[in-house]
Amino acid sequence: MTEQFSALINAPFGAIAIRLQSGQLAIELLAESPACDNQTSDHPLVNLAYQQIMHYLQQATSPFNLPLSMQGSFFQQQVWQAIARIPAGQTRTYGQLAQQLNSGPRAVANACGANRLPLLIPCHRVLAKNGLGGFMQGHQGGLHIKRWLLAHEGVYDYR
Repeated sequence: MTEQFSALINAPFGAIAIRLQSGQLAIELLAESPACDNQTSDHPLVNLAYQQIMHYLQQATSPFNLPLSMQGSFFQQQVWQAIARIPAGQTRTYGQLAQQLNSGPRAVANACGANRLPLLIPCHRVLAKNGLGGFMQGHQGGLHIKRWLLAHEGVYDYR
C-alpha cells in the first residue's frame, strides 16, 4: 500500500483509495490499482467507509451512512447536498442542478470537481446535456470510471 492511503479497495475499474486528511475522510477513484490486495485500516471511520464502499460495489443501491464533513464554499455545499440527493440508478444534468440552485452549469461542474468524497457525493450521476460530461477533472481514466459506475447502477450501457 502506498503511504498516502489509509485503505485501498480494488475495484473493477481500478481502485478506491480511502484516507484521512486533517481528520476528514477523503476518497479517490483510481484508474489503476497501486496494490494487488485490498488494504484495510484500524481507524474506525476509515474502516466504516471501507465496509460501506465494499457493500456498494456488491450492490449499487447500498446506502452510505457516514458522517460527511466537507470544507467548501456555501455554493459548493449546496451543490454537494443536491448531488447527494440523487438516488442510485438516476441522473441529473449540470443544467438541471444549476436551474435548481439558480446558478450556471459550469459553476455546478466546478463544484463537482472540488468533491473529495466521490461515491458518497455521487458526482458520476451528473451528466452533460448531450452526453456523459466530464468526471474527476479530466484525470486519466475518469470517464472510464464514470461509465463503470453508471453501468453498475443500471443507467448506462457500459461497453
